Parts: sequence; structure tokens; C-alpha cells
Amino acid sequence: MTQTQERAGAGSALTLSLGLAGLVALAVTVGLGLTLPATVEQGEYARLIAIHPGLAWASYIAFGVTALASALWLWPTTRSLTWDLTAGASAEIGVLFTALTLATGSIWGRPTWGVWWVWDARLTLSALMLAIYLGYLALRRVPADAEVRGRRSAVTALLAVTIVPINHFAVEWWRTLHQGRSLAQMNPSSELDGAFIGAMAMGFLAMTLLYGWFLGHRVRVARLEEALDDDALAAAIEERRREAVVG
Repeated sequence: MTQTQERAGAGSALTLSLGLAGLVALAVTVGLGLTLPATVEQGEYARLIAIHPGLAWASYIAFGVTALASALWLWPTTRSLTWDLTAGASAEIGVLFTALTLATGSIWGRPTWGVWWVWDARLTLSALMLAIYLGYLALRRVPADAEVRGRRSAVTALLAVTIVPINHFAVEWWRTLHQGRSLAQMNPSSELDGAFIGAMAMGFLAMTLLYGWFLGHRVRVARLEEALDDDALAAAIEERRREAVVG
């Protein structure tokens, strides 16, 4: 058994705790969402408020962590392979949450706006954000040594993250179809009913915990993949040495 195989055990106590807490929070979120009343404007689809804003929130966190980990990789005193792997893993999870945000938004938009998609500022920027980070992940797949891959990925991530605040404030800068920022609705003095605020807040918590759980496991898998590559390289070098001795 190789060292890599020996390290391929279960996750840590932290990831296990995050997973359990995330699943419980998600179950509570779904439960609260199902108990929300239908509204005149949005009907039964108003219940999507329990998960849709939380998904978008988690995507922002994911891309923010990608940028932070990239900056830590670029900084000479904190440079570590772990930060590069964390940046890539977090971007993958962010892409997942962004895709789910767009999907749940379309499901909500069809009965409410009458269309699955409209070139609204928030929707367009969310789709652009998804495309940018898919490009970032594709760039990470381009063959190169670890140093080159880390540098170009980190610089790209720091440039890409500028779209996150633009997307977040798009609903205030460009008044189109999409409603205002969800975080602004968390104020108890807002017009949003308290039950909706509570379900949305639980959704934020659930998605944040699930993001942490996914990130912990994805980074661990990425480290195992790196170790497998190292094992394969070491085995290939050893094989060539044996062939040279026999020759």
C-alpha cells in the first residue's frame, strides 16, 4: 500500500461536523420553506426564497475564498500548494452554487416574470460570472508545472473576483426586473414578512455550512490527486533506473 492510499481515509472531525450541521440546517431550511404561505404576486414559488438567495451567497463566498487563497499563494511568505489547491476547489464549488442559483432563479422567473430568462443586469452578470469561473477552471487544466499553473491561476482569480461585487450591487446600479439585494431584506423593518426573513436566514446558514463541508472534502481529494501524481512520477523514475541498470 502506497502512502497515498494510506492517507485516503475518511474526512476529518471538522468536515464531518460541518457536513452534519449543513445537512440539518438544509433540512430545517426546506421545512421552513414549505411552511411559508403563497403570495399574491409569486404564488407557491415565493417559497424559493428559502434557498435561492442562500445559493447566491455561497457562490460569492466561494469566489471570495478563491481570490483570498490565490493572494496567499502569490505572497512569498505564505506560498503553499495548499492555497493553490484551495483556490481551485473553492472555484469548482462556486460554479456549482452559481449554476443552482441560475436554475432556481429561472424556475421562479417563469411563473413570476412569464419567461425563463431575461437579459436583466443581475441575471446577465450571474451568467457571465459562471462563464468566467468555468474559464478559470479550464485554465487550471492547461498542462504546466505547479509554479506556472499556480501563478497564472492566482492572477486570473484576482482579476475574476471583481465581477462578484459588481454582480451583488447590480440591482441597485441598474434598475431592471430583478428585485433588490436579499441581504437588504434581512432588516426586520423591511416589508418582507418575518417568516420569509427567518427561512432566508436559515438558507444562508445552510449553504454556508455546506460550502465549508464541500470545500474540506474537495481540498482533501485534490491533495490526494497531487500525491498520486507524485507516486506515479516516482514509480516511473524508478522503472527507468532499473531499465538503465539492466541495459
